[in-house]
Amino acid sequence: MQLLRDILDKQVVDREQVKIGKVDGLVAELRLGKPPRLVAVELGSIALARRLGARPGRWTAQLAAKLSGKRQARPHRIVWNKVRDIGVDIEFDMDVRRTKILAWQHWLRDHVVGRIPGA
Repeated sequence: MQLLRDILDKQVVDREQVKIGKVDGLVAELRLGKPPRLVAVELGSIALARRLGARPGRWTAQLAAKLSGKRQARPHRIVWNKVRDIGVDIEFDMDVRRTKILAWQHWLRDHVVGRIPGA
């Protein structure tokens, strides 16, 4: 498996096929004398900005912390051992409703989109 080709930018769904987002980053464990081991995937704008460099990653994390608090100043991580299936989408054995991954989208819906007349 080629991680960058087969994992990065793929759609992530939970066990109920609810779309969570796309894989924006990979977290690997470096082991002495052994190949790296994938331990988690990262989702969110911070992980995506880090792909452009350290400065955009820091700027995006600071903006997220300002807008929604320190709890949102890091990318969302899903541990690799939760992978259920890798196909067109990457399915994780989890229920997204029991996580805070979609908290930013819910905040935007309640505080911005919900206030637009006719929305």
